Amino acid sequence: MSENQQIEWKESWHDEYFKWFCGFANAQGGTLVVGRDDKGVIVGVENALKLLEVLPNRIRDLLGILVDVNLKSEDGKDYLEIVVPAYPSPINYRGHYYHRSGSTNQELKGSALDRFLLAKIGRHWDDVPVPNVTVHDLDPAAFKHFRKAGARSGRVDAAILQDSNAVILDNLQLRENAYLRRAAMLLFHETPERFVPGAYVKIGFFRNDADLAYQDEVHGNLFLQAEKTLDLLLTKYMKAYISYEGIQRVEQFLFPPDAMREVLLNALVHRDYSTGVPIQIRVYEDRIRFSNDGRLPDGWTVDRLLQSHQSKPYNPLLAGAFFRSGDIESWGRGIDKIRGACSEHGSEFPVFHAESTSMTVEFLGEVPEVIMPNDPPGLVGGLADGDAESGVHPAGTKLALSRHQVEILHKCQHASTLLDLMAITGRSDRTKFRHQVLSALLEFRWLEMTIPDKPRSSNQKYQLTAKGRTLLEDREA
Repeated sequence: MSENQQIEWKESWHDEYFKWFCGFANAQGGTLVVGRDDKGVIVGVENALKLLEVLPNRIRDLLGILVDVNLKSEDGKDYLEIVVPAYPSPINYRGHYYHRSGSTNQELKGSALDRFLLAKIGRHWDDVPVPNVTVHDLDPAAFKHFRKAGARSGRVDAAILQDSNAVILDNLQLRENAYLRRAAMLLFHETPERFVPGAYVKIGFFRNDADLAYQDEVHGNLFLQAEKTLDLLLTKYMKAYISYEGIQRVEQFLFPPDAMREVLLNALVHRDYSTGVPIQIRVYEDRIRFSNDGRLPDGWTVDRLLQSHQSKPYNPLLAGAFFRSGDIESWGRGIDKIRGACSEHGSEFPVFHAESTSMTVEFLGEVPEVIMPNDPPGLVGGLADGDAESGVHPAGTKLALSRHQVEILHKCQHASTLLDLMAITGRSDRTKFRHQVLSALLEFRWLEMTIPDKPRSSNQKYQLTAKGRTLLEDREA
């Protein structure tokens, strides 16, 4: 036997131990033994009979709870066992709240105290009402997105999707009488950070832990955050490595997009939004790490999370809305989906790590050493780390220009606008065109801006550099 979640040993009595009774009552209950040292040896307590008489009343008067105080004896030494039951209502000691966690007794403050008090009255953070906000303050575009997603998933009755925004909110249990709940702000408000500070996603590309190359922030409602974050990861932050199976060209990311999407959705849905800390995604050459404030259900470990389990969402209303939209499952199948996507992709299952207040999921891989032929129709994406002098990717991948990129270089023998260059590829999305086509030509200094100190100037044009002319001459030689 040793000290654990429900057992604490003390050699002698001190009044500060009322905090331990409070912590047991607010957790799973437990027993405090007075007269046993840290090694579990009975040392006895001299005033055991007096404590047996006074402690029950003092605990009742100070904490408002009833406990069993039992007198025990071993080898002629008296000691006490004070058995504290778990209480459904929050218990405080002189205005302070304590909670037993493992073999420690912790005072609850800030967001942890808010979460604890809500749980004791049967509520979750996301179902708390928000004053002074109405349905008319929400974003019509968010409802339009949900209607399309709900119709596609088949998980929302068609009549409800055709009804008013208020009916959709009621169906998702996002209203309480005249008030909207916090989940409604996150799901349907244009700027949820007005009500929930830190409700956004940060993404950064790191050459190493101390060297941040570039970064982005993704704001807006949670549906939008999910879409924009995954799009940024796939078009700006991750490289698609190219190989050939016979004459068939194969492009593959280092990690499966479906698995990353599942991890991202779980971070958005199960996050502890009360801390004000955004979700953080760190992308490296050979790994990607998702981190968010949150915690496993009481009594759960990472091992249990990775096994078959029932769904126990941290934010049930958010989970319900994402289930109705078809983005997540409601039966705890997220881990199975990640495992299946990794298996199909041929990559390793990610590493899950849980702290008391945070979760981290990290995908690990090895950058392939692929030598590309001279003329495949494409260019490895995300070249911010490339060697601009040699045109060689740091993994040893020889870079090749696509037909469109060659045409763009020819076009830029005379200064050309962004729209002129986009017309060559038939693209309409400026952001994707910059990230997927133009950025590589600029990174390797084959092209340059005519107004380099104002990259987004309306008068901006692009022209061939001396290095770019040499490249074209070599290709035509």
